[in-house]
Amino acid sequence: AALLLKKEGYRVIGIFLRNYPDTTSYLNQVCPFKEDKKIAQKIAEKLNIYFKVLDYRKKYLKQVIEPMFKDYKKNLTPNPDTLCNKIIKFPALWEEAKKLKADYIATGHYARIKKSKDKYKLLQGKDKSKDQSYFLYQLTQKDLSHTLFPLGNLTKAQVRSIAKKNKFQNYNKQGSRGICFIGKLDFKDFLKKKIKAKKGKILSPEGEIVGEHPGANFFTIGERIGPRHNIKIKNNYKPQEKLYIAEKRKNNIIIATKNHPILKKKKIKIKNLHLINKIPESNLRARIRHLGPLMKGKLTKNIFTLE
Repeated sequence: AALLLKKEGYRVIGIFLRNYPDTTSYLNQVCPFKEDKKIAQKIAEKLNIYFKVLDYRKKYLKQVIEPMFKDYKKNLTPNPDTLCNKIIKFPALWEEAKKLKADYIATGHYARIKKSKDKYKLLQGKDKSKDQSYFLYQLTQKDLSHTLFPLGNLTKAQVRSIAKKNKFQNYNKQGSRGICFIGKLDFKDFLKKKIKAKKGKILSPEGEIVGEHPGANFFTIGERIGPRHNIKIKNNYKPQEKLYIAEKRKNNIIIATKNHPILKKKKIKIKNLHLINKIPESNLRARIRHLGPLMKGKLTKNIFTLE
């Protein structure tokens, strides 16, 4: 992203964010940041751009990680990466940009921004297999007005090729996985460090008790389940097909085989709807997970009054 912007004539400043604890352990987890920082510094030197490190570790724990645990305790499945973009990454970069008298912030997200009249639209990246617009849905018109996504019209393969051609040492580095700034981990074990396990029943779609689990908080609707993570299914209820979580009712989990009608929901309730643009009257499509299929739908507003 920095290279492409320099080629277009921009003056570029490199910013490295330290968010998750990386020198002292938090819940026995330390951010493996040193190698990433080293690579970023070397590329900044190669491109002859100023490089600066920002420390947002306290704010990240307080405003992203701690709320994430609170939501899981409520039996919800939050997405910390979208929250991080909304309240840490983009605000932090813009705050620093203003101090440095910069006009824009830029990231390597695979997404695009389109300006029409006085409005900005967030669009999918050209590489549909790497599109990251899903993680940016909480951005605002203001955020988009001063943001650039230089990689939005490129595929991941093209980006790696450009990096290799320019002798970037990370041209073939494995893409980041796991939670933003924490890295790869056993997420259920990570949750158990803050959330007490509470055994519950596993039910069939017909309501029959078919097994036991360590706590509904640790599982997600739509998740495939098996013998891992202390899931115990009765021997007399082991269908040949894969099993998925269809519903969570308090601390009970309802499971079903693939293509069972109970898995095919037709309605989704949205709370705290955030809109970047006005709702389109037609051709509305939605996805319920990163890189999930875009499905046609209708958005209706229901107002409930408590008496």
